[in-house]
Amino acid sequence: MELIIVTLASLLAGFVDSIVGGGGLVLVPALFAVFPNTHPATLFGINKSASVWGTATAAWQYSRRVEMRWTALLPAAAAGFIGSFAGAWLVTVISADYLRKLLPFILAAVLAYTLARKDMGRVHAPRFAGRTETLAAGTIGLLIGFYDGFFGPGTGSFFVFLFVRWLGYDFLNASASAKLLNTATNLAALILFAVKGHVWWHYALALAIANVIGSVLGTRMALKHGAGFVRGVFVFVVSALILKTGYDAFFR
Repeated sequence: MELIIVTLASLLAGFVDSIVGGGGLVLVPALFAVFPNTHPATLFGINKSASVWGTATAAWQYSRRVEMRWTALLPAAAAGFIGSFAGAWLVTVISADYLRKLLPFILAAVLAYTLARKDMGRVHAPRFAGRTETLAAGTIGLLIGFYDGFFGPGTGSFFVFLFVRWLGYDFLNASASAKLLNTATNLAALILFAVKGHVWWHYALALAIANVIGSVLGTRMALKHGAGFVRGVFVFVVSALILKTGYDAFFR
């Protein structure tokens, strides 16, 4: 029964995450609910062992239908990997608790800005090209990758928002790009958790398969309905993240 519950949660997480990020909002609480006495690092390791396959599948699916700006995105993915590994190392040295109370307000600012700018992310009009775009994308990868390793909630949504706001992508292209970078940050975290023995491999396969199935379904829906649909899901997911992180920060 435990395996069935977390497998279904992984499927839903893959679906949500493939569209706009935020899959951890579904799978991580499910893991904590089903395995309340397990070390948190192990539960995060299980989450990463599933989500890395879902984000990789989504990135591949998007790349077949969306024009990926590889010259900027591949260096950005490498920067994200390095940032995530550095953040994961730092959290073993200092506590990330202060971010717990700050995060809901950051997410609220992101949501307010998105709602105020109704046309933001509806048209794909990249602002940069060449080295400038590579540098900007790499900066996003490094900073949000570091955040993912150090703390994590909302990583995919932050990637999407910055690709839309700073680089001028529409929400569909931003989501596609975010999946590539998020795959790199998930992989870095998974390697660290695996080395430290915080992955239950007997659960990882079932959860990974379910996450991939959800990812394929979500990606197809995003590609079918376009940037407007992705924007709507983004608003919903960020709203849910505000409620969840706010509750965790101030009421638990």
